[in-house]
Amino acid sequence: MAEVSNKQVIFKDYVSGFPTDDDMNITTSTIILKLPEGSKAVLVKNLYLSCDPYMRPRMTYTTESYVHSFKPGSVIEGYGVAKVLESGHPNFSKGDLVWGITGWEEYSLITLTETLIKIPTTDLPLSYYTGILGMPGMTAYAGFYEICTPKKGEYVYVSSASGAVGQLVGQFAKLLGCYVVGSAGSKEKVDLLKNKFGFDEAFNYKEETDLVSCLKRYFPEGIDIYYDNVGGKMLDAVLLNMRLHGRIAACGMISQYNLDKQDGVCNLINIIIKQVRMQGFFVMSYYHLYPKFLEMILVQMKEGKIVYVEDIAEGLDNAPQALIGLFSGRNVGKQVVVVAKE
Repeated sequence: MAEVSNKQVIFKDYVSGFPTDDDMNITTSTIILKLPEGSKAVLVKNLYLSCDPYMRPRMTYTTESYVHSFKPGSVIEGYGVAKVLESGHPNFSKGDLVWGITGWEEYSLITLTETLIKIPTTDLPLSYYTGILGMPGMTAYAGFYEICTPKKGEYVYVSSASGAVGQLVGQFAKLLGCYVVGSAGSKEKVDLLKNKFGFDEAFNYKEETDLVSCLKRYFPEGIDIYYDNVGGKMLDAVLLNMRLHGRIAACGMISQYNLDKQDGVCNLINIIIKQVRMQGFFVMSYYHLYPKFLEMILVQMKEGKIVYVEDIAEGLDNAPQALIGLFSGRNVGKQVVVVAKE
């Protein structure tokens, strides 16, 4: 019965404003690499961890969210890719590769095994299951195809477009024959959107003093579909530029996560005037579509129709900086933390 050291990222206490390194501790404990007798849990070695914007609200105490707050003094948890060392669950076996909710640590004992999905193919980098082949990929797929019900030739706008979700939404829209514009927070990201991901146009929102006029410039005939990752002032500006019967997928509102007092939205009357449908969604409600999504995306990647960009941080010691970097836009592409390479 081997007992080994287990490096962990510990959440210190609830956060107000922008999170910092001081809100997390790196510690080392020990773990016995053996399941308790009769356990239905899964013991895993973590390989890759996913940094996602939804983790910021979990750093604030709330009882009104779809996902519970982190517990001060406990290991941070989130999506990741892991290798099964031992399983008491009939759906998983030693040696299986899985993605799902795990701890920010070297080894985890996972009792909520319903969050785990077995990885069917290893032809692509395993880290992709933290992004394009995992939760963010499903988020892009569900929000765009299921919520927005797109049609060829429509005008599509994607905010936070160079992130894990946005880069895929834009490419899905282009493959369907839509006109696509994305926004991001640096020249490097804008260039990436146009030259790597094939967006028709892109702009740096930080350089725009009037978002309403900016959107009118790129969408003189209005916006059919807005895939919203940021909320706030951008959402307010979009509402003035929507076309009749437009659709808005409310995926995330990263511009609001670090504010003690959130921005108000003033232009909601346009939902009535333009008969716009705006819908929020949780990706977990669409996981039953994962096999269908995976079949589609694997073919598109194999044929070179979809490309994907990751931003890699090496080691658990760099995990806190990688996570908080999301909220200042430091990452370029999907932010991943490498814990081990098997």
